[in-house]
Amino acid sequence: MNITYVSVKERTREIGTRKAIGAKRRSILLQFLVEAVAICLVGGGVGLLLSWLMSTAVAAAFPSFPMRFSLTLVMTGLVVSTITGIVSGFAPALSASRLDPIEALRYE
Repeated sequence: MNITYVSVKERTREIGTRKAIGAKRRSILLQFLVEAVAICLVGGGVGLLLSWLMSTAVAAAFPSFPMRFSLTLVMTGLVVSTITGIVSGFAPALSASRLDPIEALRYE
């Protein structure tokens, strides 16, 4: 959520420019939501890769300890990452879409 808030603050003038030339609130909201979901999916993918590497290492070190990496768990991890992106990105995206174009263009 903080990354998305920082992104909104850094691009306040850009948002003001986009709104001044006619961008709808929905398009700005979707832009920041897509960015938040993308960041969370990358993080989820890295987490899945690391957990796969660790489960492979445990299976190799302890052959009597069965380790499986199922497709259901991978899909669950990616769905949870997506939901996390939507939930954590919604408030910053909403605040970005509600910016007044004049105030946003004045922002330094």
